[in-house]
Amino acid sequence: MKIADMHWAQVEAYLKTDNRAIVPLGSTEQHAFLSLATDNILAQKISLDAAEPLGIPVFPVQAYGITPSFMAYPGTVTLKVETFVAVVKDILTSLRDTGFRRILLLNGHGGNLPAGSAASEWMGENPDCSVAFHNWWIGEKTFAKVQEIDPIASHASWMENFPWTRLDGVSQPSEQKPMIDLARLRKLPPKQARAFLGDGNFGGLYQRSDAEMNEIWDVAINEVRDILEGDWGV
Repeated sequence: MKIADMHWAQVEAYLKTDNRAIVPLGSTEQHAFLSLATDNILAQKISLDAAEPLGIPVFPVQAYGITPSFMAYPGTVTLKVETFVAVVKDILTSLRDTGFRRILLLNGHGGNLPAGSAASEWMGENPDCSVAFHNWWIGEKTFAKVQEIDPIASHASWMENFPWTRLDGVSQPSEQKPMIDLARLRKLPPKQARAFLGDGNFGGLYQRSDAEMNEIWDVAINEVRDILEGDWGV
């Protein structure tokens, strides 16, 4: 359930019987011909879909992440690493101070990996809490399903093209883009990165069937739900 659909007294009542919560982490950045909010949309939706039958509250997505390489693409917003880490820690502290003890950081953006280290450091200072950090798209079962369908998949390709990340009136190219040289990309500043990437797709088809995408989504939901229902250690 969305925290946005609750008032404070309902949260207080929930905390008398459960102390789990989900915080989706996203990014506002170029995704070729998909929404600039793709990472936010996916992180928020998978959190809600996984949490729905369990009654676990889902907080609003942290909509800005770490994505300096895409700053030559208009509409992209990036945070400094230290800013992002500080925000994540402040969110965790706020949740702890109001009664939550088991928190899932559901990450939808590769650049946000420092949040995992931040969570580990934060738990060292707050040993009564457990924080799980999960990159949903490369979860073991989810990524295996992606590879089963098509091993050529990456940022802004078909693997992020769901009905809920597409834009009305925007057609997707029909060709399969060759995979880019990721090692080279990591060495480039933003303007050169854009010239190297072109439309922003890292490689692969731009779209596959909705049936295939729903298969991936179902696996991803169950993988997140397993985390929520698993052993938190506290």
